[in-house]
Amino acid sequence: MTAIEDLPAQASDRRPGRRVGPLAGIRVADFCWMGVGAVATRMLADFGAEVIKIETRQRLDMPRRLPIYKGEVRSYGEEDPNPDPDKGGLFNNYSRNKLGITLNMKTERGQQLVRQLIGASSVVTENFAPGVMERWGLTYRDLTEITPEVILARMSGYGHSGPHHTYKSYGPVVQAVSGLSFISGLPGREPSGWGLSYMDNQAAYYNTAAVLMAIMRRNITGRGTEIDMSAVEAGINLIGPDLLDVVVNGVATRRSTYPTGNRLEHPQAAPHGVYPADGPDTWVAIAVFDDAQWGRLVAAMGNPDWATSPEFSSQSARFARQDELDAHLSTWTTQRDAHATMGLLQRAGVPAAAVQNPRDLAETDPQIAHRGTFFELDHPVIGMAKFEGTPIRFTRTTQQNWRSAPLLGEDNDYVFGDILGLEPDEIAELSAEGVI
Repeated sequence: MTAIEDLPAQASDRRPGRRVGPLAGIRVADFCWMGVGAVATRMLADFGAEVIKIETRQRLDMPRRLPIYKGEVRSYGEEDPNPDPDKGGLFNNYSRNKLGITLNMKTERGQQLVRQLIGASSVVTENFAPGVMERWGLTYRDLTEITPEVILARMSGYGHSGPHHTYKSYGPVVQAVSGLSFISGLPGREPSGWGLSYMDNQAAYYNTAAVLMAIMRRNITGRGTEIDMSAVEAGINLIGPDLLDVVVNGVATRRSTYPTGNRLEHPQAAPHGVYPADGPDTWVAIAVFDDAQWGRLVAAMGNPDWATSPEFSSQSARFARQDELDAHLSTWTTQRDAHATMGLLQRAGVPAAAVQNPRDLAETDPQIAHRGTFFELDHPVIGMAKFEGTPIRFTRTTQQNWRSAPLLGEDNDYVFGDILGLEPDEIAELSAEGVI
């Protein structure tokens, strides 16, 4: 672990200063960990809130342990047995613009300090398994005795009520329970779901919106609130059309021809899919919804004989012969560069796009570069690294990227000293005793 005093000179400007932005003046005592919590509070930090991430040295946050290291290639889930807690790129991305402190909640003094910090904050966030905050005596009722107008934002897989509320979950579990995994995959194959915990991010955005609404309500009424956000319910919000098809039309979700992969059933679109391009593992997506778009696609391909045959003369005819149609189209796309095909078809007025990998996005895509989607921040251990920004542009408000993620316990002196008023000797003693 890197000691604060050993940091190079580039870290000297990392000390917290006055925040700016629409959320300036909001202090968040942040118990969140993993993706669903960290992403939710990241947006608050990006736009001015003073988010204080509360960690423990006894159990490092998973993003600190995953060896997604700059300059090293590993599998996403391959855990480093002896991780450098300040080296992980995933943690650096999730926790940029936040402060970081360490506390041992198994000590009485640690629990006292956390209550002091909550008393100096106006929002508390957590995504522990249900029961953790209750064991610490930090329920919403407990928090209102510390600070009456507090907002407590709680994120969990199932919510904090109901017969399953104590069940443990991660992103893939949430995706399975909410029905998302069941409707994804290829015809005649088992449900596939996704390898990555996409619902961590989706649920996080719901929670961010809920916190912002609670802050607005408090500004109007002077009252705080408890937010109970269920990731499973967020997932259910994404399968509305499928639920409607089952309930209204009585259609089984999984059948021999469904899910249809990249094909679209309603409205009838054909061709509609991802097609091979010239080069290993390169692809281009094409979507045609009507005869006018089909005519432009045929012209862009040079009016091949197969495309002008009666079998493909109407949208319904093309939809009925998708296998044959896709085979013909793939023969054409395979001979061309994916980006060249995208440019050709877009100029012709046909929706199309190259299937891009992370390197395309970060290094070569001119649209992403123009929008400034990625930006760089320095880090004492990692060095210069890229981060993805918030995909929102305002006329006057800008994202305040003042610092990369905190080193483990980096802001102990500032938070316990400047905010809570402890003397340097006491902070040093608490550190020596393992309280912080």
